[in-house]
Amino acid sequence: MRQTVIVLDFGGQYNQLIARRVRELNVYCELLPYNVGMDRIRKIDPIGIIFTGGPNSVYEDGAPRISPEIFSLGVPLLGICYGCQLMAHMLGGKVASGPREYGKQTLCFEQGKLFEGVPSGSVCWMSHTDYIKELPSGFVASAKTQTCPVAAMENVEKRLYGVQFHPEVMHTQKGTEILGNFLYKVCGAKGDWTMGNFAEEAIRTLKDKLGNKKVLCALSGGVDSAVAATLIHKACPNLICVFVDHGLLRKNEADEVVKVFRDQMGMNLIKVDASEIFLEKLKGVTEPERKRKIIGEEFIRVFEKEAKKIGKVDYLVQGTIYPDVIESGLGNSAKIKSHHNVGGLPSVVDFKEIVEPLRELFKDEVRKLGFELGLDRDVVMRQPFPGPGLAIRIIGDVTKDKLDLLKDADFIFRDEIKRAGLDAEIWQYFAVLTDLRSVGVMGDARTYDYTIALRGVTSVDGMTADWARIPFDVLERVSNRIVNEVKQVNRVVYDITGKPPATIEWE
Repeated sequence: MRQTVIVLDFGGQYNQLIARRVRELNVYCELLPYNVGMDRIRKIDPIGIIFTGGPNSVYEDGAPRISPEIFSLGVPLLGICYGCQLMAHMLGGKVASGPREYGKQTLCFEQGKLFEGVPSGSVCWMSHTDYIKELPSGFVASAKTQTCPVAAMENVEKRLYGVQFHPEVMHTQKGTEILGNFLYKVCGAKGDWTMGNFAEEAIRTLKDKLGNKKVLCALSGGVDSAVAATLIHKACPNLICVFVDHGLLRKNEADEVVKVFRDQMGMNLIKVDASEIFLEKLKGVTEPERKRKIIGEEFIRVFEKEAKKIGKVDYLVQGTIYPDVIESGLGNSAKIKSHHNVGGLPSVVDFKEIVEPLRELFKDEVRKLGFELGLDRDVVMRQPFPGPGLAIRIIGDVTKDKLDLLKDADFIFRDEIKRAGLDAEIWQYFAVLTDLRSVGVMGDARTYDYTIALRGVTSVDGMTADWARIPFDVLERVSNRIVNEVKQVNRVVYDITGKPPATIEWE
C-alpha cells in the first residue's frame, strides 16, 4: 500500500507548493480542503498530516477550524504558519496579534527533531501578523528569531510540530531538510514515490483496465496530452489518437507531432488539417475572449466530425493533471481569461468512461514521467503553449499572412535561445505580433511596418512569473535576424513586465 501524507489546505498561497515539495522528497501526498472530514482522513490512513498557512487569524469568528479529533489520531502533524497557530490555539495555547514579520529572518535554535542536521543561524521566510504568545501544555519552543519567540514548537511525545515560517519556499535556506526531517525522522517515510515506480504501476493498472478495448485520445502535442497518450499506448494496443491541426501552432510543430507520435512511436494517429476552417471562423475577430471561444467551439466541432467516423469507443483519454483536480475541489480563483481544454469533448464522443492517467501528477512530475517513458527531451520540455495557439499572440485580427510572419519571428527567437543554451533556464519564451506599426528606415527607404514584442519569463508553475534577464547580445542577434529575415517587421521590443501585474500571454 502506498504511503500517503495529507496536506490540509487552510487557504494559504503556498498550498500547492507544500504538496510539491513533499513529492520532490519522494513521498506521495494529497492536498485536501481543511474541512474534508475525519472519515476521509481515516480512510486514507496517512503517515503524516501537514496544516498549510492561511490568511485568517485563529481567534476570529469564522476562521477555518478542524475537528479536535485529528490530534488524537496518533498521526504526526506539522503546522505551517497559520497551521502552527491553529495547533497552538486548539491545544490550549494563546495566539495574539504582533509582532509582524515579513521576509527573510535568521532562525536560532538549540534543539528540535525538525532541525537535525540544520545549522542554527539559517535564513527562513516569515509572513505573519500573529504570533504564539503562550505555548500549549507539553510543547517547547524549538526555534526563535529576533522578534518571534516561537518560530517553531514541538511536542515530541505526541509527534506534534509547528513552524511559524515557510519551509516550502526557496527563501528558506534549509526548508527541504526541515520538511525531510518531518517526513523521514518523524513520519517514517520510505521514500518510494518515484516516477519509475509510478510508470510501472500505472502501465500495469491500465493494462488490466483497458485490455484490448477501443480508446480515443485528443492529442495536441503538448506535454500533458503527449505523456498521457504515450502511457496509454504502452498499455493498450487499440489506442486511436486524433490530432486537430488548427493552423495556429508554431512553425513546423504540426509536422513534428506526426513525426514523433505516428512515424517514430507507431501510434494510430489521425491528423485533421482544419487550418482553413479556423482562419475563416476567426476572420475579422479582434477581441481576445471571442477568439478563445471560437477556437474552443470549433475544435469540438472538428473533433466531433472525426469521432463520428471512428464510432463508439470504450474509453476517452483526458490529460487532466493534479492542479486541475485541486482547483476544482478547493474552490475557484477569479477568472482572468478562459482556458481552451478538452472539457467539452465528452458530450460529442460516444464513449463509456473517461480515463485520466495523469490526474495524480503535478506538471513537473508529468515531465519526469515523460522521460521515464522514453519521450524525447524536445517533447517533454516543450514550453507551455496556449490551446488557442498563435491566435492570442497576434493582437487584432488573425490572417494567414500575420500567422506566417509570427511563425517566422517566433522560430528565430526560439532558435537563438536554444543556441545560447538558455532554453532550460527560461520557463517560457515567445514572440508576439503587436497591432502597432511604426516608421523605420531600411536600405535608405522609409518603412511603415509591424513591431514584434519578445516575451521571456522565469517561473515554477505559471502562477507568478518574472521577466527573464536574457543577455543583451542574444537579444541583439534575435532582433537583427527578425528585421532582416521577416518581411514587414522593422522594430523589435522586449517585454520586462512580471506577473502580476501582467499575464504571461498578451491576450
